Amino acid sequence: MKKYIFLLLFVMLFGLVHQAPAAAKAKEIRFVQVTDTHYSADNPYSEKVLKSTVEDINNLNNVSFVVFTGDNINKQNPEYLKRFIRIVNKLRRPYYIVLGNHDVFRNNGLSKQQYMDIVKNYNLLYPTKKTNYVFKRKGYVFIIVDGAKEIIPNNNGYYRKDTLEWLDKKLSKYHNKPVVILQHFPLIPPKDIKSHRTYQADVYLDLLKKHHNVIAVLAGHHHINGETMQDGIYHITTPTLLNNPHQYKIIDISTVKGFSSMIYTQLKEVEVDESGL
Repeated sequence: MKKYIFLLLFVMLFGLVHQAPAAAKAKEIRFVQVTDTHYSADNPYSEKVLKSTVEDINNLNNVSFVVFTGDNINKQNPEYLKRFIRIVNKLRRPYYIVLGNHDVFRNNGLSKQQYMDIVKNYNLLYPTKKTNYVFKRKGYVFIIVDGAKEIIPNNNGYYRKDTLEWLDKKLSKYHNKPVVILQHFPLIPPKDIKSHRTYQADVYLDLLKKHHNVIAVLAGHHHINGETMQDGIYHITTPTLLNNPHQYKIIDISTVKGFSSMIYTQLKEVEVDESGL
């Protein structure tokens, strides 16, 4: 009888030992942020930089997706966008697109709807034609938030009231999930430039304070690197890809239940062969 009791205790303890790591197992994800590519069909160098970047990313391991956080093209030209999409379609993992101030201008023939129609037409697997949307990867929720203006675009970002109301609902819906927000215009810029401000950023920041699931806000726009923590949220700004050195950002996130998420970022430099230019 004692032998059976000992065996039962051993099995129970063995089970507990092997269940404990599973309960504390970290959720991990790696993705890439590319921003401010300013692709132009009239600029062969911008095309070479973008193609080199796609090749470089394809050589990375364990990347879940790539996000282009705005100013993907240098001016609101449908042909620029079509050629941009053809190039980034060569990525070997899914990609997502955020709109920037250089991307859309309705009077120039590239409204937000026209922009997203082109993206969808040239990438049938693209998940939506909306400029505000949600996607999920490996237990994380990613929310793309559109702050671009299509009527009178300029360098200042503007997150409309209805956009923030939509975001508020999404953050409430995913209250028990770690959330990363992806946008073009930063809420906490790496440098205070009057011509590149975000209108009523304080209203947006107050909204985020209502929720406790946002772990990071990723942006571009300022063409320089910046990372700061405020109210438990990591605000990340990434340099423009087009300037030398040509850089994009690799982002690793690890989350263990009951603990704060750990975010690691790495600027990756792209080598561009300038011969033949």
